[in-house]
Amino acid sequence: MENKIKEVMTDKIPHECLVKLQAIYGSLKTAEKKAADLLLERPDFFATTTIVEAADVAGCSEATIVRLARKLGYKGYPELKSVLLEVRENKSVKLYEEINENDDEHTIVKKVFSASIQALEDTLNVLDKNQYTSAVQALMRANKILVCGVGDAASVAKSGYHKFMRIGLNVQAPEDLDLQLISSSHMSESDVVIAISHSGRTKSILDIAKHAKNSGAKIISITNYPLSPLAKHSDIVLLTATFAEHVKGEVMSKRVAELCILESLYVNLLLKSQNNLKDNLSKSNIALEINKI
Repeated sequence: MENKIKEVMTDKIPHECLVKLQAIYGSLKTAEKKAADLLLERPDFFATTTIVEAADVAGCSEATIVRLARKLGYKGYPELKSVLLEVRENKSVKLYEEINENDDEHTIVKKVFSASIQALEDTLNVLDKNQYTSAVQALMRANKILVCGVGDAASVAKSGYHKFMRIGLNVQAPEDLDLQLISSSHMSESDVVIAISHSGRTKSILDIAKHAKNSGAKIISITNYPLSPLAKHSDIVLLTATFAEHVKGEVMSKRVAELCILESLYVNLLLKSQNNLKDNLSKSNIALEINKI
């Protein structure tokens, strides 16, 4: 998808729409990609023509264009067209600057910071308010919470574990995959799993989510792709929007967005809970003073 974006004129596509396209493009069917490609390559035409003409030029059906619009989060083709027609100076497209081997050290640090800033802004814009509220409510009602992730997502899961543990919640975040599966097998309808996977295609995390859901637990996924297998097997999906790349193909900005989502959930639980979470935090803070000089 990055290559496709580089090949087309994106200055006429609203940034939020472009972010949504990046998130779903890889999961689109062949006909839907034809419609998406027309949108990317000829946004002016797409915004001003009829759905019949757009379908004819794209080489797909009218229903396919409607499906694309809905997968992008719009009610239909007319709403997508109206978004494309909007002219807002402060909505100009700002793409991620790719890090490459020829960059000097100061350019690299600037691009790394810019990638994280952009990821946070985009994530805040795509985060569904209803889904987020449902996540907060589910966690407030949860008897037990399992936070899981593998690879560098495991460090994100561990960070969430530390925060929830600090306010006295019944939370687990085992790093061993077998222990994660064992923990998921003991979940019930009153429990919640937070599954973290940028791609939404990490098999072990998907297996844990499926297993826990079979036990009746509610699944909250934090992922970058709304059409991913993990998203499809989740009750609540909290989307990130991170598409930065560099010469080695891996960036930490995607984890920054995940960390901020977990941090915001923690703050919501702390401030909105009617039980003794604030007292628990005070006790934890007093205990931690032992380690201070």
